[in-house]
Amino acid sequence: MVRKYNITVNGTKYEVEVEEVADGVSSAAPATPAVPAAPAVAPAPAGNKGASVIPSPMPGTVIKTLVKPGESFKAGQVVLVLEAMKMENEITAPSDGVAVSVCSDGASVSAGDVLVSYN
Repeated sequence: MVRKYNITVNGTKYEVEVEEVADGVSSAAPATPAVPAAPAVAPAPAGNKGASVIPSPMPGTVIKTLVKPGESFKAGQVVLVLEAMKMENEITAPSDGVAVSVCSDGASVSAGDVLVSYN
């Protein structure tokens, strides 16, 4: 028997089919392979049209922001520190920019959430 479920992952909804298996034998006809979903990319915060973003690579807590809105930064510069699994992870800028918005210290974030938006 195949059952359909709707799930939401990082704000993106997916429809999935789950097949019941008894004694290692499928009860349904062979299914067509699923097409892998594109990774979710966090949108820039509202009001920042055209801004680029630095998404969180993992769930965690922002423990130190090193740039403020309006400040410029260089590619490779550490823009904030994210604590995940009791480890401090330095998040670096992928390119030069000027911060438009930055997560606040103490914010809990999920993988893919916007940490910094910049122009």
